[in-house]
Amino acid sequence: MTEKKTILVVEDDLDSRQTICTMLEALGFGHISFASGAEALQGIKDQHIDIALLDIMMPVMNGYQLLAEIKKIARFKDLPCIMVTAKDQDAEILEGYQSGADYYITKPFTAKQLEYGLKIFLN
Repeated sequence: MTEKKTILVVEDDLDSRQTICTMLEALGFGHISFASGAEALQGIKDQHIDIALLDIMMPVMNGYQLLAEIKKIARFKDLPCIMVTAKDQDAEILEGYQSGADYYITKPFTAKQLEYGLKIFLN
């Protein structure tokens, strides 16, 4: 039996977070989700995570800042990260890649688009 891959979801909007988690469940992935970067940093301490799925536009700590903090944790330094954004501007996408993001998904997205992004890093 194959172990379910676990996706870290950090999204401040409750509806978006629930939608993403529902998509992940339908695709056969496990997940842990948080509403903020601070919650995520506390909550992942003893967790196994295969991929991070981070919203960019969050109050207090944005997705780029959160990714930098996650990468400081030795066991997560090579964690693949998909940034989720409502914007598709080149400057923002470039900033994400410079911050260590591995892939981008623009809201709104379908379960198929999410699955494609995840499978890039899991296959």
